[in-house]
Amino acid sequence: MANTTLLPNSRTEPDGSAVIRALGYNIRSMRDDTDALARVITACAPDLVLLQEAPLFFRWRKKLARLAAASGLVVLTGGATAAGPAILCSLRATAERTQDVLLPRTPGLHRRGLATAVVRFGRARLGVISCHLSLQADERYEQGGMLLDRLAGLGVEHAIAGGDLNDPPQGRTFRRLAASLRDCRTAAPWGGEHTWTRTEPPLRIDAIFATKGVEILGCGVPLDHPGVTEDDLRAATDHLPVLAALRIPAS
Repeated sequence: MANTTLLPNSRTEPDGSAVIRALGYNIRSMRDDTDALARVITACAPDLVLLQEAPLFFRWRKKLARLAAASGLVVLTGGATAAGPAILCSLRATAERTQDVLLPRTPGLHRRGLATAVVRFGRARLGVISCHLSLQADERYEQGGMLLDRLAGLGVEHAIAGGDLNDPPQGRTFRRLAASLRDCRTAAPWGGEHTWTRTEPPLRIDAIFATKGVEILGCGVPLDHPGVTEDDLRAATDHLPVLAALRIPAS
């Protein structure tokens, strides 16, 4: 049974480690109720937001910046330049570097990419990747391998990766990621489980993973989180978000 107590708030510990909140969210190109979307994000009080399906076309930068501002955040990287994934962050985060990566394209399928960054919270340093993997199983599995390679290539001891995997925990790609990284939901269940509820049965196809050494304090869908309402979750987009509380050791 998942824990339903409140997740810890963001803070810096006396030893220099940082407790942060990371939110993964497929926002369906902001085609739904963007006010509801901003309310959900704001209520979760994240330090990092790993977005998928950020706007890609006309004035996409302005739309993404507007969402960030409405949520009390700033745009760190990504969007159309990463084929959809993006990362927002609070002013608590200091960016060291960012890079948007386009993955090899399979003819007839959507282009996919990764939004990547290295950030610091005081003395705690963290690599971050937001991803949205393919609907096609073989391409998705290959992209999972590319994600792991890119994460290793960030050159940091501690890192997280998250997004819309289009694959459930028993799927081949999800299992590939979970074999190298820690699935935060499995490590410390909190809140709700399923992120895709538009079909039966509901599925968990969105996840946040962490490298060894990152302490996972809780992870799940913020169904009963203060300020997050069922109406807003339903109106904001077609996926439910994943919220994780993590402790990042000081470097």
